Amino acid sequence: MGYLKLIEIENFKSYKGRQIIGPFHKFTAIIGPNGSGKSNLMDAISFVLAEKTSNLRVKTLKDLIHGAPVGKPAANRAFVSMVYQEDNGEERSFTRVIIGMNHHWHEELEKLGILIKARNFLVFQGAVESIAMKNPKERTALFEEISRSGELAQEYERRKKEMVKAEEDTQFNYHRKKNIAAERKEAKQEKEEAERYQRLKDEVARASVQLQLFKLYHNETEIEKLNKELGQRNKEIDKDRKKMDHVEEELKDKKKELGRLMREQQTIEKEIKEKDSELNQKRPQYIKAKENTSHKIKKLEAARKSLQNAQKMYKKRKGDMDELDKEMKAVELAKQEFEERMEEEAQSQGQDLTLEENQVKQYHRLKEEASKRAATLAQELEKFNRDQKADQDRLDLEERKKVETEAKIKQKIREIEENQKRIEKLEDYITTSRQSLDEQKRMEEELTEEVEMAKRRIDEINTELNQVMEQLGDARIDRQENSRQQRKAEIMESIKRLYPGSVYGRLIDLCQPTQKKYQIAVTKVLGKNMDAIIVDSEKTGRDCIQYIKEQRGEPETFLPLDYLEVKPTDEKLRELRGAKLVIDVIRYEPPHIKKALQYACGNALVCLTYIINIFVFLYENERIALDGTLFQKSGVISGGASDLKAKARRWDEKAVDKLKEKKEKLTEELKEQMKAKRKEAELRQVQSQAHGLQMRLKYSQSDLEQTKTRHLSLNMQEKSKLESELANFGPRINDIKRIIQSREREITDLRDRMNLVEDEVFIEFCKEIGVRNIREFEEEKVKRQNEIAKKRLEFETQKTRLGIQVDYEKNQLKEDQEKVMMWEQTVKKDEAEIERLKKEEHRHMKIIDETMAQLQDLKNQHLTKKSEVNDKNHDMEEIRKKLGGANKELTQLQKEVTAIETKLEQKRSDRHNLLQACKMQDIRLPLHSGTMDDISQGEGSSQTEESSSQRTSSSVLAKEALIEIDYSNLSEDLKDVLSEEEIKAETNTLQQRLNEQQSILQRISAPNMKAMEKLESVRDKFQETSDEFEAARKRAKKAKQAFEQIKKERFDRFNNCFESVATNIDEIYKALSRNSSAQAFLGPENPEEPYLDGINYNCVAPGKRFRPMDNLSGGEKTVAALALLFAIHRWPITSKTSRRNSTPRPTHSSVFIQRCVSQYCLYTILNEIQP
Repeated sequence: MGYLKLIEIENFKSYKGRQIIGPFHKFTAIIGPNGSGKSNLMDAISFVLAEKTSNLRVKTLKDLIHGAPVGKPAANRAFVSMVYQEDNGEERSFTRVIIGMNHHWHEELEKLGILIKARNFLVFQGAVESIAMKNPKERTALFEEISRSGELAQEYERRKKEMVKAEEDTQFNYHRKKNIAAERKEAKQEKEEAERYQRLKDEVARASVQLQLFKLYHNETEIEKLNKELGQRNKEIDKDRKKMDHVEEELKDKKKELGRLMREQQTIEKEIKEKDSELNQKRPQYIKAKENTSHKIKKLEAARKSLQNAQKMYKKRKGDMDELDKEMKAVELAKQEFEERMEEEAQSQGQDLTLEENQVKQYHRLKEEASKRAATLAQELEKFNRDQKADQDRLDLEERKKVETEAKIKQKIREIEENQKRIEKLEDYITTSRQSLDEQKRMEEELTEEVEMAKRRIDEINTELNQVMEQLGDARIDRQENSRQQRKAEIMESIKRLYPGSVYGRLIDLCQPTQKKYQIAVTKVLGKNMDAIIVDSEKTGRDCIQYIKEQRGEPETFLPLDYLEVKPTDEKLRELRGAKLVIDVIRYEPPHIKKALQYACGNALVCLTYIINIFVFLYENERIALDGTLFQKSGVISGGASDLKAKARRWDEKAVDKLKEKKEKLTEELKEQMKAKRKEAELRQVQSQAHGLQMRLKYSQSDLEQTKTRHLSLNMQEKSKLESELANFGPRINDIKRIIQSREREITDLRDRMNLVEDEVFIEFCKEIGVRNIREFEEEKVKRQNEIAKKRLEFETQKTRLGIQVDYEKNQLKEDQEKVMMWEQTVKKDEAEIERLKKEEHRHMKIIDETMAQLQDLKNQHLTKKSEVNDKNHDMEEIRKKLGGANKELTQLQKEVTAIETKLEQKRSDRHNLLQACKMQDIRLPLHSGTMDDISQGEGSSQTEESSSQRTSSSVLAKEALIEIDYSNLSEDLKDVLSEEEIKAETNTLQQRLNEQQSILQRISAPNMKAMEKLESVRDKFQETSDEFEAARKRAKKAKQAFEQIKKERFDRFNNCFESVATNIDEIYKALSRNSSAQAFLGPENPEEPYLDGINYNCVAPGKRFRPMDNLSGGEKTVAALALLFAIHRWPITSKTSRRNSTPRPTHSSVFIQRCVSQYCLYTILNEIQP
């Protein structure tokens, strides 16, 4: 094992600067007085070994710097360096600076056995005794830290929790399995009890079946007898029924035919309405197309006039242009001829006046001399020539301006002519527009009058129609309910179409009182059911209700024939004189709605007088007087004659027919007036067209006024101004010409004077060349040139003037040509548009004609169909009268049958009640056909009075009639019973026997009849719980193995350390005490898992008895602590003994330490220590 060689300190606490302390030996004692720095050296060693700041007697690390506690630090940093030498001589240095720590540095220290947290290498001043005084838990923590078993504490706890949880799950599943096993045993017992109870119950069921079979057998026997009797009676009325059927079939055929004709009539009415609507839509389109064509034709006429004017102007401008071209060509030709002639003259004169060279020189010399003599005259002549040229330029300018002004005057004249033509066109258009506007206003007035009359008539018709509808409907229905009734009628027709054959109609439409005097009474009895809708089944009724809800219609009452439960008619009431059953005074069609009438009327009676009402009071039935007074069972009397009379008017066929006829007439007239009212769209279109025409007329008048007041007037003023300017050009030109002529005379005088001078100078020369004077020679050349120049100037002036006019005329001609082309395109476009509009107008007219023809054809068909419908209605009325007579003949026969039917119905009702009781009591009857589910679920009654007053519906009885019962289990003795007394006695016997068995069954508490299902369920749960228990057991085993593994590892770490210390501590304590009688021993409180509890440490000092550690002296505690430290520390350890140690103890310790192969540093003020 290596050792600490030396310590290097710099600016650490009291050690200023760099200090090297060492080398250290195997045992080193540092002795010195208080304040000499022993503790600071100890702090330095503790600091480099990474001790906490709190154990270095400072608050912060910066206080370890020399002078820092007094506010005068010697430096910004401090460090302590430790040199550690291995056994092989290798040295390792550990340095700690105040600025931080390093985990690698900790790991290297741990490799040397220096554990920071365990503090097994430092014992501070006063801490030796505290080691001996640690409680057992703190000693355990020390051993956990040293042995590193504490590192496994978290994993140990986690696996322990998993093991505990797994064991708890296993225990839970075990108890659950045990409980379910008990449930399984209990379920088996319940199953056995249920089987015993079921056997007894089966015996009761067999007795019940026997009793019910007996009752049903004799009930069916009686029903069979009644059926035979009823069949015989029915044969007697077959002949009458055949006659009735023949009449009904005839009426049915007529109804079908009438329905077909009315549907065709409605179809034709619908087509008429559609065609009428279509015609009203097409007429405005035709009027609009016609108006567009008329407007476009007017525009075309105006465009053609404009085209003609433009063509005339173009031709005139073209003629002017041709004249100017001819004039220009004539000027160019004259100029060309002049140039040719001048060229020929120049050639001939050039040959006559040719001078020799000396003569030319002489001419120039003389000319110069003449110029000198006439210099003054030449200057005056030059001045006059300049002035003359300026005036000539002025003259040319004025003449050019005059030509331009004349051209402008011509242009203004043309513009004035165009303005006058535009005024004429606008005046024509305004006149035409005013005529069209008058026509539109006339049409508007006519249409307005027609629409207003239609509206007034519509209001009158609606008033009359409302009165008719009030008379046709219920007296309580006011005008606002007219649309509601119409809506109800539409919904009625819709559901009839949706469910043909299933919806029969409203009750009031399907029946009729036999005589008018019964109308009020029948109305009172039927009450709110008058407007009820009769359907064949409950399903149809619900479907109809759903449909009405979807259509958001008003609530309706439905009477499904298969759902109604009605009381049988009491035949005794028919025998009363002066009173009749209400149902007997009602004629109905079709026959199978009788059940709905029975439901609505019940056994109500209509009485002819109040005396009869009082008499029949004994029968406790509702009575109704002819005036509508109702006598109820409870004794309440209600009237309401006025309302009833209003309602009863609905039964009056003649009044209804007249009202319907009046209604149809008013409806037809209303349709015609609605057609006239729909012309409002045409009226709005006419008003719109009139407004547009009025706006165009207004704009045209404004344009005309503007053309007259602005354009024409302005052009006239400009023309007058230009003519005034043109008149001023003549005097100015004449003045300039006079000035030029006057100056020309002065120039001539000057030239004559200059000519005299030249004659004097050139006299000899002229004689020599043979001319009279020099001017004759010069004029031959100069004059010719001047004449040529002047002539050329005249030609150029004419060409310029003509060029200006030609350019101007070309521009004007181009504009006129563009106008002609524009108007030609406009005319072509308008002609094409007119052609298209005429075709469109013709197409609309053709459509209107075809539609009107179709409409007229439909109206003719409608009249034909209406006549056919009226004929069919008349025929049906005759057939109904025949049917009424046949019905009266059949009624008497039906009364005779009704008694038999009542008895038969009673027996069938009894059979139904028996079957229903079997189903409700769960008595399973043996059946040949049908099932128990076919039996109705309605409530029945065992009492004769209740059974006579409650009957099931015919559909339910018919359905139950199909149930064929198997009577093979019924003994022949029971079948042979004939008399009612025997049947009743046998029934009592069977009932008594059944009651005895039921009494026994009732005394037995009912077991759980689902025991078998419970047993199966418990078995499944038991198997499931067993599987869960096995899985939990395996999880617990696995968790325990994992826990035992971590437990063993933790125990091995802790126990190896503890056993080593416990084995050596007694020997060390004896050596420290230097007495073999001394004893020291360590004992764990929990030998199996010592790290969970404390560790006891006790010592017996030499020559003393055993005493607790608290009772030992200070030196004894120190020796005990050192013995524990030395036993734990197998590597070098530093210690600072307490001054309270007795004198011999350090000596004993030094002797022991010398024997140990370790290194120790002891800091003390005692000088007895000898190395």
